[in-house]
Amino acid sequence: MSTTERGDATQGVPATVAVIGGGTMGAGIVQQFLTSGADVVLVEATADAAEAGRARVAAGLDKARQRGKIDAEPASYLERLRTVTDAADIPAGAGLVVEAVPEKPELKIAVLTAAEAAVGEDTVLASNTSSLSVTELAAALKRPQRFLGTHFFNPVPASKLVEIVVAPETDEGVLASVRGWVGALGKTEVVVRDAPGFATSRLGVMLGLEAIRMVEEGVASPADIDTAMELGYRHPMGPLRLTDLVGLDVRLAIAEYLAAELGDRFAPPELLRRMVAEGRLGRKSGQGFHTWDEGVKR
Repeated sequence: MSTTERGDATQGVPATVAVIGGGTMGAGIVQQFLTSGADVVLVEATADAAEAGRARVAAGLDKARQRGKIDAEPASYLERLRTVTDAADIPAGAGLVVEAVPEKPELKIAVLTAAEAAVGEDTVLASNTSSLSVTELAAALKRPQRFLGTHFFNPVPASKLVEIVVAPETDEGVLASVRGWVGALGKTEVVVRDAPGFATSRLGVMLGLEAIRMVEEGVASPADIDTAMELGYRHPMGPLRLTDLVGLDVRLAIAEYLAAELGDRFAPPELLRRMVAEGRLGRKSGQGFHTWDEGVKR
C-alpha cells in the first residue's frame, strides 16, 4: 500500500463514532473525535466503567483547555458524548466503530462481532490493536472488507500518528475513507500490511526490550539510557519512559506475542517479567523504570 497520498482533512470525520473501551487509549480516541466535531458513543461493560471512562474524557478535555488546545469549554464537547453498556445500543448509522479493549484476541472478537451486528452495512469497523493480527480478527466478521486496524498512540490528542493496518480483504474505499478521517483529526497516517507487530510496535518493542536488558545487565541507569536516546537520537522520549507510559504489562504481553510469532529475539527479559509480577507497571501504578506522581515523572 502506498502512503504517498495522505488523508484528505477536508472531508471531515464521521458524524457519529462509537468507541468500545474507555480506558486510557479509548478515552483519548473519544476526546479526539469529540474535538473534531463528531458525536461519540462510548461503550463500556458496566455503568461504573462507563462513568469512569467519561471522567477520563472530561479530565483530558480540562487539560486541553488549560493548555489552550481547545477554545470551547469541556462541557460543550461532553454534550455530544453518550455512554452505553451494550454494543447493541451503538447507533445503526454510525460511520465508524473503534474497538479499544485490552489486547486479548477473544475479547476483541467478541466486541467486534457484537458491534457488527448492531450497525449498518456501510459502517467501518476498526481495531486499535498495537500488535494482534488484523487478518485473524477480520476472519470472525461477516463483512471483513469493512474492517481494518487503526493504531492510535498515547497520548492520543497529542500524538501526530495513526498506523493504519490493512488485511487482505480490506476494501480500498474503506482505506480511503479512514485515511481522510485521520487527516481530519489533524494526524498523519502510515499504511502497513498486516504482519506481527506491524511497523511501529515491532521496532518500538525491540528498542524497549534492549533498553530493559541494558538495565538488567547494569550498563546504565534508566534515566541515562533515556537521556542518551532523547539527546543523541532526538527521540521525543526514551524507550524506558515510553515503556512506563505504555504499561509494563502491556509491553510484556506484546513481547510474548511477538516472540511466539517472530522468534526469540523478542523474548521478554526476566527483569520485565519480575517488575510486572511485583506490580511495577509504570505510570498507571506510580512506579516502573521511573517514579511517577499523578502521571508526571519525578
